Amino acid sequence: MKISVCIPMYNENRVIEKTAKTLSEYMEAHFEDYEIIFCSDGSRDGCDETVRALNLPRVRVIGYSDNQGKGYAVRTAMLAADGDIRMFTDADLAYGTDVIEAVANAFVENPDAELVIGSRNLRKDGYEGYTWIRKLASKVYIRVLCIAGGFRLSDSQCGCKAFSAKAATTIFPRCEVNGFAFDFEAILWAVKQDYKIVEIPVRVINHGESKVSVIRDTLRMLKDLRKMRKRIKKAKV
Repeated sequence: MKISVCIPMYNENRVIEKTAKTLSEYMEAHFEDYEIIFCSDGSRDGCDETVRALNLPRVRVIGYSDNQGKGYAVRTAMLAADGDIRMFTDADLAYGTDVIEAVANAFVENPDAELVIGSRNLRKDGYEGYTWIRKLASKVYIRVLCIAGGFRLSDSQCGCKAFSAKAATTIFPRCEVNGFAFDFEAILWAVKQDYKIVEIPVRVINHGESKVSVIRDTLRMLKDLRKMRKRIKKAKV
């Protein structure tokens, strides 16, 4: 079983060398068959060249010249990957590296699963290190979006998600959202196709500054969700 780990990056030179080395060492130690794909979302700080210069085994760097958004970068990497399992996580390895083995194990233990999604709400220390207001805001944000999306997931916005090769190749060619709502769109397509989704507990290891404005981005996401649900409902699969 081959696993592809996809890392979208936009001007991540501050952390990307450490991430690439840490990830490469972990994958070499834990997996016989794997690949790591870094996808530069029109970066201007040379983070793509930083990764290339490391000349790490089984690491590919892809990308494009103009910034399109995280969703576009994830989609590009997912469709360039050839693993039986294709997962993405953040460029700062926010959820650590052990989550990769947890994802692989979840697919083995649930052979009918097509998606495995990390959840900070399935373990007591999932939000460890968050301020109480940031934790509350995150939980409210997730709850509102899931109600609007019409499905039950404990943490739809976790930045660590994995897809079977089948799911990746049937979901991502249909996706159109380039911004932060991209993973919601992917989940909606999965639900549309009756794919089994499994959640696993994760914990945030590295705490970056949140780029989400709860009120502004919730309203924006709700608007995007209405459009997505309407479009996907009409689509044939």
